[in-house]
Amino acid sequence: MHKRMSITLDEVVYEGLYRHVGKRRMSQFIEDLVRPYVVDTALDEGYKAMATDKEREADALAWSNGLSGDIADASR
Repeated sequence: MHKRMSITLDEVVYEGLYRHVGKRRMSQFIEDLVRPYVVDTALDEGYKAMATDKEREADALAWSNGLSGDIADASR
């Protein structure tokens, strides 16, 4: 979801953005610049790397399936 925000820029900066990026792409350009400073993507990248490791994913699935067997055997 996107939120609307008003910002104030120096006229020279605005004109440079307008010339180099274009009116319709300024928001995305600014978001792409700011995102690394305000959003912690290290976890996302780590999870993506783990998901591509097929052997690790198979081990994790076997482990979680083993847990469900333990739960079924537990007395209440």
